[in-house]
Amino acid sequence: MDDTTFAMPVTPRQLAYAKALALRNQTLLPWAVQQDRRSLSAWIDAQAQLKPMTATHSLPSSRQVAFAERLARIKRRAVPDECFRDKGLMARWIDSNK
Repeated sequence: MDDTTFAMPVTPRQLAYAKALALRNQTLLPWAVQQDRRSLSAWIDAQAQLKPMTATHSLPSSRQVAFAERLARIKRRAVPDECFRDKGLMARWIDSNK
């Protein structure tokens, strides 16, 4: 008998860890991978190597904040609070207030 013909079922701990990695890395855990222990193990190994996305990746830079605050003083308006939590929003606010 060949080992490849029989898929070994995944363990509950293995599946829980894979789901936690998928959430951390903001990626999809494919259904086909969840059906075989070896496939899931390989997926886990690949995902564990990735560095997790941190909240600081989405925060605006200090230069962005300083420039936005300078623009806000000149225009006599406030920078919206949500712009301080997302660099994309901050960039759009800056572009619309130059």
